[in-house]
Amino acid sequence: MIEDNKILVIDCQVAGVAGDMFLGALLDLGADVGKVTSAIKSLENPEFGYRGIKIEINQVMRGQFRATKIDIISDEPTKRHGDQLIEIVEKAVGKLELSEKAKRFASNTIRILVGAEADLHKANFSEAHLHEVALVDTAAEIVGSAVALDDLGLFDSKVYSTPVSVGGGLFRFSHGTVSSPAPATLAILASKNFPFQGGPMESELATPTGASLLVNLVDEVNRFYPLMIPLKVGYGAGNKDFAEVPGVLRLTMGKPLAGNDFLKDEIAVLETNLDDTTGEIIGYTFDRLLAEGAKDVSIIPMFTKKNRPGQILKVIADAKDVDNLSKVLIQETGTLGIRVNYCERHIISREVVTVELLVGEVKEMVNVKVAKDSKGEIIRIKPEFEDIKKIAGKTKKPLREIMDLATARALGVLKK
Repeated sequence: MIEDNKILVIDCQVAGVAGDMFLGALLDLGADVGKVTSAIKSLENPEFGYRGIKIEINQVMRGQFRATKIDIISDEPTKRHGDQLIEIVEKAVGKLELSEKAKRFASNTIRILVGAEADLHKANFSEAHLHEVALVDTAAEIVGSAVALDDLGLFDSKVYSTPVSVGGGLFRFSHGTVSSPAPATLAILASKNFPFQGGPMESELATPTGASLLVNLVDEVNRFYPLMIPLKVGYGAGNKDFAEVPGVLRLTMGKPLAGNDFLKDEIAVLETNLDDTTGEIIGYTFDRLLAEGAKDVSIIPMFTKKNRPGQILKVIADAKDVDNLSKVLIQETGTLGIRVNYCERHIISREVVTVELLVGEVKEMVNVKVAKDSKGEIIRIKPEFEDIKKIAGKTKKPLREIMDLATARALGVLKK
């Protein structure tokens, strides 16, 4: 049953995450098995080159936990290059009856996966050798996950994750012996500043496909679960079983407490008083704080001791960034102290969608910020100013007119 105002928590702090674990957990959560298997079987299309795809879905035990395990193999063992794999995934989801969010998710996931491998080997997409992720299971896990998430209505939910455990030690694969996390996994997590932790055992716990699914879905990473009412829990198993911990990925679907009209998160507020710092330094510090991950920076005029004019520099940040941002403040302003307050923040759901805007003969992509209330209703659409400014400059049309066109275009896309 699909619920409004859902929350999804991906708990990957025990045994990490892999593509098969994630898809198995979604099926355990209640995703339509028929839709998922049908979507995966659609990869047998002759233009994709896969033949004899076999799908096995079983209930297995990992420690004392029952979990769903999915295995996908093909009679066609040929591996695909990066550009081929991207084309397969994007064409496959394009032929399915999926939301635009689901299609974007699948496309973004495969592109960041292939991009990480290409960057590591200093190659372009067409030359990227994906080795372990080049067989049918990678495409199948991404396509299947997009279908399962769409079926559960989770693209309209707030998605949380715990920091992902990546394991540790050495392991062998096609590139030789490397340490965990694998180079591609580390590159993917680093590309989105996704927090991870080593352990709790010596093994590869987070795979490149699992990491790609995570970074393209999760809105917020916390060590602890948010305030929520749990509705259903799903467990997904991979190929590994451990004596120390259950080798499962846990997904919890829930909803906010009744009457709670806002999403909540925990933030840190950093403040420092400045009365002997030049405007140039404050401006540079402002920009650097944002570049280093601050959520917001503001400057408040004030008077300090001896009636000196000064400023309060206030920073809103994630708790994980407090130490680094404090260091930036001290380095750039010379302040002798920083006040740090941890507090709860009430927010509305936000996302960024990208739309194509055609004005005359000018065609550009525009990023649009979309805010929704607790019922998922759109309450505000705001195109990115710099994108609108660029189009207005090229077309010589009024900025307000381009803003209205982009807003209408985004609204049309969101209502599909």
